[in-house]
Amino acid sequence: MISPEQFEKEIELIIKNAIREDVGDGDHSSLACIPKDATGKAKLLVKDQGVLAGVEFAKRVFNYVDPELKVEVLLKDGDQVKRRDIAFYVEGSSQSILKAERLVLNAMQRMSAIATKTAEFVTKLEGTKTRILDTRKTTPGIRALEKWAVKIGGGENHRFALYDMIMLKDNHIDFAGGITKAIEKTKNYLQDNDLDLKIIVEARDMNEIREILKSDGVYRILIDNFNYEDTRKAVDLINGKCLTESSGGITLETARSYAECGVDFISSGALTHSVHNLDLSLKAV
Repeated sequence: MISPEQFEKEIELIIKNAIREDVGDGDHSSLACIPKDATGKAKLLVKDQGVLAGVEFAKRVFNYVDPELKVEVLLKDGDQVKRRDIAFYVEGSSQSILKAERLVLNAMQRMSAIATKTAEFVTKLEGTKTRILDTRKTTPGIRALEKWAVKIGGGENHRFALYDMIMLKDNHIDFAGGITKAIEKTKNYLQDNDLDLKIIVEARDMNEIREILKSDGVYRILIDNFNYEDTRKAVDLINGKCLTESSGGITLETARSYAECGVDFISSGALTHSVHNLDLSLKAV
C-alpha cells in the first residue's frame, strides 16, 4: 500500500484540481452579489440514511479555500446518520463557504455512499474470518477519496495502484507464456530492480491453482469466478500456503456464502463503481 505521505499528496492534488475545475478564474455568481467582507454560517444537513464519510476531507477543503473558516463538527466519519441530522457547521466568509460548497458535497455524498455499501458487506461477513476489499475500479482522479471511504465503512484497501503490488491476472499470464513463467519473470524483475512488492496471482481453475502452488513467493491467490463448491476445494488445496481471495461478480447477496468457503478476502468492485450518492445538503443558517 502507499505510504501516509503519498496518500496526503493524493488528497492535496484532488483538492487543488477540483477547485481549479470548479472555480476557474472566480466564482462569479458569489462575487457578483455577495460583498467581499460578508460573513455567514452554514450547516451540512443529512437527507438520507447511511454511514457518514468525508467530514475530515471537508475540513481540508474549507482550510484550502480559506484558512479563516471555522468548522464545528457534530458527527464524525463512520457515524450512522439519518434524515435531518446535522454533520457540522461552517462559519466565516460567505464567499469562501460558497466556493467550497460543491466540492464538499460532491465528495461527501459519494464517500458516504461507498462507506454505506462497504458497511453492508462488513455486516454480511460478521462471524467469518473474511474481510472485504476494494479494487482499482474507481473514479479516475479521486481514487484516494473512494478508498478512504472504504476504510471508513470498515473495509480494507487492496493495492492502491499498479505500482504498490504485483497482480498477475489472466492477460499477464497469457502474454507471459503461462503461470510459472509469469511468476518467475516477476520474481527476477523484483530482484533486479530491488523492489519489495507482494505478488498476487489469479487462478481461473483448479489446475491453475495447482500450478501456482508449485512456485514460492506468492502472497495471495485470487480465486476468480469460482462457484461455491470449487472455492471450498480451492481453499482446501491451498491449505494455508498463502492467503486466498475470492472475486468476480460477488454481490451483497452472495458474499456470505463465499466467506463461508473459508477465503481470507473477498474483493468487490461494486463498493466503488455501483453506488448511489447519499443525499446531503449545505444550507445557510
